[in-house]
Amino acid sequence: MSLPRMIAARDLPLAPLDAAARFTAHILPSIRNDLASDCIILFDPADRPHAIWRRAMVEELAREAAPARINAIVGTAEDAIAATVEYLAKAPGVTGQIFELST
Repeated sequence: MSLPRMIAARDLPLAPLDAAARFTAHILPSIRNDLASDCIILFDPADRPHAIWRRAMVEELAREAAPARINAIVGTAEDAIAATVEYLAKAPGVTGQIFELST
């Protein structure tokens, strides 16, 4: 079982537009640099407005990267992240999803 590449999108600004702008400028290029391999984006928990831009980014990246898979995890609990990564490594049909974990 091959684990997906992990990209940390942590410590983004509190304002959704600022967070989306920083993600686009600083994190998106590294994801797009290797769209041939599966990737999981790790986000910190944030208010509801962040879910909208995050969903748009993850869904569009998943379409762009197919057949590679792009998913995201929101949370900081290392054991829950590890379990979700393990699940995703065994679930070849899951892409374009955001998993919100309890923290």
